Amino acid sequence: MELSPNVVGVIGVIILLVSLIARMWIGFSMGLIGFLGFAYIVGINPALKVLATVPFTTLSNYTISVIPMFILMGVVAGNTGISETLYRSANTWLGHVRGGLAMATTVACGAFAAICGHSGAGTITMGKIAIPEMRRYKYSESLSTACVSAGGTLGILIPPSLAFILYAILTEESVGKLFMAGIFPGILLVILFIIVIGILARLN
Repeated sequence: MELSPNVVGVIGVIILLVSLIARMWIGFSMGLIGFLGFAYIVGINPALKVLATVPFTTLSNYTISVIPMFILMGVVAGNTGISETLYRSANTWLGHVRGGLAMATTVACGAFAAICGHSGAGTITMGKIAIPEMRRYKYSESLSTACVSAGGTLGILIPPSLAFILYAILTEESVGKLFMAGIFPGILLVILFIIVIGILARLN
């Protein structure tokens, strides 16, 4: 009995979830299941042709070169003291209010996101600086880690965002327009995080 493409897709998603729960590499799991599903639907020869051409054409795209550059910028910012300076500056502005250290962490994460454009780099770099400092001032672990985790995600939104660039490549949209569209929501999100931290600090 031949399965319809929709059924094959559902089976592929289920197998993918099972493989992720089994702690297989995400990229390997997605590539293997996608290849097998495509081969079942259109045949093994067309699937092999796609496997031989698509990875090369995608990775040889000049625009993809921004990815190692963003990673390099995150490494440079993390090892030259820029992140510490951002954190100290934000703490100077906000440290005198209740919950100010947590607010400063969020602002510093937003500023770091505007430098490197990568959420993972922002979370790791600011976490190394902010969490020990908040522990020293007896902040709760839940609030400390939440501030770093939520602030780190600002790298997706605040330009220059690596996610925006990849999205623009895949959808053939304007990178500049996406960057412009992310400025106000990114600033708004920082302000909302600060307000929530202020409310939590007042309640507890």
